[in-house]
Amino acid sequence: MSSDDLENFEAERELQLAQEYQDVAAMFRYAVETERRFYLANDVKVTVSGDAARPVIEVELTDAWVWDMYRKSRFVPKVKVLTFKDVNVEELPPADLSI
Repeated sequence: MSSDDLENFEAERELQLAQEYQDVAAMFRYAVETERRFYLANDVKVTVSGDAARPVIEVELTDAWVWDMYRKSRFVPKVKVLTFKDVNVEELPPADLSI
């Protein structure tokens, strides 16, 4: 497999993933971004522990979808993330919201 073939394969997988994201986003209440992954979830619990200089952030997701083009199944019942870095949690607007 040439480098061009590999780049084309990855570009195609990324496009398929973006299309899947658009198809499933309305099924979820929250978008969660960590330094390593992007998730959609219906329930999110964030707990901060440790000291102020080096806090540990624990994020528990229930009924989640994971942005990962190499994963066979992106739907997972539970996810637990431990990190020292920033976590962004956004509540998504309802799917029936007309603007």
